[in-house]
Amino acid sequence: MSQEILIPGEDGHLSASLDVADDAFAFLILAHGSGAGKDHDFMTGFASAIVQHRVSVLRFNFPYMDASKKFPDKAPIAVAAWKQVHQWAADNLAAGLPIFTAGKSFGGRMASLAVSEGMPAEALIFLGYPLHAPKKEDKLRDEHLYPLTIPMLFLEGTRDPFANPAIINRVVSNLNAESQIVWFEGGDHSFKVAYSGRSVTQDGATLAEPTATFIRSRLS
Repeated sequence: MSQEILIPGEDGHLSASLDVADDAFAFLILAHGSGAGKDHDFMTGFASAIVQHRVSVLRFNFPYMDASKKFPDKAPIAVAAWKQVHQWAADNLAAGLPIFTAGKSFGGRMASLAVSEGMPAEALIFLGYPLHAPKKEDKLRDEHLYPLTIPMLFLEGTRDPFANPAIINRVVSNLNAESQIVWFEGGDHSFKVAYSGRSVTQDGATLAEPTATFIRSRLS
């Protein structure tokens, strides 16, 4: 069962949920996408599944989500939230375990911006990277990724309107050599596959095994 936590900071507390794995070998911090918070079924499905792979996971809400606001925080606020959560988790929760960072869409992009500003992380894991807005493939959100030296895992659906497969393949091929993509055939931006019969919880859970495999490979 998840443990509910309030993470303190200069601008107020952030709500978070901690799922502790038995005999954990890694600690994962996970941020939500722009439209749904840490308790969305996709997020809880992923968290429940990855703890079975011996990875403890901390999910947190950005300030706008805790304040029940409709629109996401601007990047400086979201990046500051990432840094706040990461520092607090390192000091109080991780118990010396290596800390990996992950995020669904917006949450992953903000994690990468935080890393580009010096936030430490063993690796970045993107649960659907929003490379561009739908039908706006001429405006990519990629410039800050190229200087990053830590490993990056892109979990991507082949029908994601936020990540044209040819374009994101090209982007990842130009990142550091430890970056890679895992494709989910037929998946959209939320990894929903038409006629699959899967629940949203199960959609999230499908990403746990490749994530854990990637984390384990970074520590071997």
